[in-house]
Amino acid sequence: MDPLPQPQRSQLFTVRVWAEDLGDGQQEWRGQVQHVISGETRYFREWSMLIAWLQAMLANADSHHS
Repeated sequence: MDPLPQPQRSQLFTVRVWAEDLGDGQQEWRGQVQHVISGETRYFREWSMLIAWLQAMLANADSHHS
């Protein structure tokens, strides 16, 4: 008998980005990321903040499944 396949561990996030008008013809990209399962949401102005938060959430998920 073949062993049952292990379910894939996956996480689901939504990411929203928009251009914020700063006046004088200037704009800045801003964003929101939400972990769909927990509903936890973060806002960011720099891509590095998005990446850091995603890495932290994924590391946290790994520690719960180990």
